[in-house]
Amino acid sequence: MKQPGFFDVQGRQAQLDGRDPLLELSRRIPWEEFRSSIERVHRQERKSAAGRPAWDAVIIMKALVLGRLYNLSDDELEYQIRDRLSFTRFLGLQLEDRVPDAKTLWAYRERLIRSGVMQELFDRFEQYLQRQGYQARKGQIVDASIVPVPRQRNTREENRQIKQGETPEEWLEDPAKLRQKDRDARWVVKHFERHYGYKNHVNVDVKHRFVRCFSVSPAHVHDSQHFEGLLQAGQRGEPVYGDGAYRSAERVQVLEASGFTDRLHYKGHKHQPLSARERRCNRARSRVRVQVEHVFAFQENSMRGKFLRSIGLARASFGIGMMNLVYNFMRFVQLQRRAA
Repeated sequence: MKQPGFFDVQGRQAQLDGRDPLLELSRRIPWEEFRSSIERVHRQERKSAAGRPAWDAVIIMKALVLGRLYNLSDDELEYQIRDRLSFTRFLGLQLEDRVPDAKTLWAYRERLIRSGVMQELFDRFEQYLQRQGYQARKGQIVDASIVPVPRQRNTREENRQIKQGETPEEWLEDPAKLRQKDRDARWVVKHFERHYGYKNHVNVDVKHRFVRCFSVSPAHVHDSQHFEGLLQAGQRGEPVYGDGAYRSAERVQVLEASGFTDRLHYKGHKHQPLSARERRCNRARSRVRVQVEHVFAFQENSMRGKFLRSIGLARASFGIGMMNLVYNFMRFVQLQRRAA
């Protein structure tokens, strides 16, 4: 069997250049922007300087991005990094280098979750977008999408206690079982189908279609409860788009008083159907509002689904935050490619 040489590996990687989406992602994203945040968390969490040196913060950040971009579990991500040349090159590793294992990736993610640094990472890239000239313009679109998590097989009594903020005594007596129970996720019915998980509430700008801010809630929380918190003050005077779930007389008054232009969909009722004018307005507004569905479609299809392998609101918030951040990465690469 021929012994592979340096030029053999280099030649194989050169053949991947034209088809490897990770190559542009690696070149165009400012990875050093995130270094200080991750290193600060690691220093705070580490108890002593003894033991093996910490992994480079950029490698950890890139590994977490890979896991979210391809929706991989930690064990599968470790295997894919070892198996795929494109993953190895994306992380800046050589074939002979050691690879972060599944437990290491889990430990780093848990530290980031406990520190609440996800919003800081998201904001750092938002600031970079601003510096690159991608300011939010031409209005904002507010919407929400359900993010499923592993379903819980609880009894009716257990579900009743969870809804009341209580923890069943049987779970308290069994810590191992308690760790596997998600007490924050909720069921919701949408389009006559039952879903279990959380909601990703987002604000997307009309001009560039970046996720400008987001919030996370259990799935049963109504979309409108996160509406005001998602509005971007920097776009006063611009239109605000949203489906009929957000519309109410009070909310329209708040938008106008705050200097925004109301472009929320009109909502019909059983005894008061939409007029012809309102239907025409909804059709015109849908041509703009539909852009937010492209964001959710990209997360569902190009990012291998929105499903999260996590338990609890804190972990779901981190996973959904990474989902939105990785979408912004890919959108930025797409816009940069068009500009070039």
